[in-house]
Amino acid sequence: MTTAVPQPDVPDVPDAQRPAAPGQDGSARDGSGSRRAGPARGTAARGTVARRDDASGAAVRDDEQTGADERSPVPGWLRVAAGWSWRLLLVGLLLYVFARIASALRIVVLPCVAALLLTALLQPLTARLKRAGMPGILATWCALLAAVVVIAGLVTLISTQVSADYPTLVKDVTHTGHQLQHWLAGPPFHISQDRLQELATNAINVIKTHQSQVAGTVLTGGKYLVEIAAGAVLTLFVGFFLIKDGERIWAWLTGFFSPGRADRADRAGRAAWGVLVPYVRGTMLIAAIHSVVIGLTLWILGVPLVIPLAAVVFLASFVPLIGILFAGTLAIGVTLGTRGWIAAVILLAVFLLENQLDGHLLQPQVVGRMIRLHPLAVILVLAVGGVLGGIPGAVVAVPTAAAIARAWPELRRPPDPAAVARRARGSPADAGGSPADAGGTPADAECPGDEHVPM
Repeated sequence: MTTAVPQPDVPDVPDAQRPAAPGQDGSARDGSGSRRAGPARGTAARGTVARRDDASGAAVRDDEQTGADERSPVPGWLRVAAGWSWRLLLVGLLLYVFARIASALRIVVLPCVAALLLTALLQPLTARLKRAGMPGILATWCALLAAVVVIAGLVTLISTQVSADYPTLVKDVTHTGHQLQHWLAGPPFHISQDRLQELATNAINVIKTHQSQVAGTVLTGGKYLVEIAAGAVLTLFVGFFLIKDGERIWAWLTGFFSPGRADRADRAGRAAWGVLVPYVRGTMLIAAIHSVVIGLTLWILGVPLVIPLAAVVFLASFVPLIGILFAGTLAIGVTLGTRGWIAAVILLAVFLLENQLDGHLLQPQVVGRMIRLHPLAVILVLAVGGVLGGIPGAVVAVPTAAAIARAWPELRRPPDPAAVARRARGSPADAGGSPADAGGTPADAECPGDEHVPM
């Protein structure tokens, strides 16, 4: 027999006033089953780090740090500017130290740069000789000796013509000087012959007074000749090995990096080389066109020293904008001194016409699509290169800036996982392969038929 246990009287309490039962997530449920707000699991107590995720899922600073920043007497923009300032100062200091070291070692740095440009010029010829079945070392020697023969022939031809035309040049300049004296003695200047003779005598006395400085300049010039001869030998030596073993040298250099960084460096080097080779070849073509046109004009006008002046125009064409200005001034001055002002005006017109053709046709079609630099950027780069390295710095400034502009995006791109895996398994040469095996550089689409190596 079951005995009933009396239950205590429980007053009826409305559902809204019943105590809530805790849920699994720390929230409370009322009698009707609805959820009431409660402390969530893992919620940090007051004063701890409170974080939130942005669109990329990254954590942001905590509330206490934000409050401390708001109470800081230094504005946020000033802190950011100070951070950028010391970093820029550090980069500028490193660049200055690098420039000073390069200036002190110019007898080594300049030949290496010249060898790199020579390699960019001769490497396509070497590649064609190799494809024709010639051994690598023989193809390298043939290309290098061809360049040496051409340069030696031009130097011999220039020196021969200077020796032959120098008396004619002196006679023509003397005759023009006498004509200038008669012109200054007449209206509207009316400068007497005595006054002109006095000016000439004063000039001679100034030269005699500073004879020691002139002698020092001659000795300095002799020192530069020795440096040029030594630099030429070093250029040929370095250029030979860059043409012959450029791919292996580049693979050895990139082998010092981790696989991911080596892949980025390899892509950047190939992109830069893909700019340098067309730039050197295109500039060589434009320089040849300039020298031929100006040389024919000088020959038609009967100006002496045609070949030396054409050679000056050829070399000056490697310095954009400024070089042709210098060469034109020299050629027009010689023309004015030997053939008079009418011939000088004709030559000036030819220079202006050729400058327009160069700016609107030759440069955009030959090298403009590879450089992709604004004329203002070219002027600024030339100024910086001239200040840091003089004439050699101005020569290499534009191709260096173009190569950096093309290589920088490749350095920012993430590495290729497949290339990184191949580099991790084998050597850098196995991962990247030769440029011919890898399909060339990114610029090969614009310059088909060339094999580029980043060295």
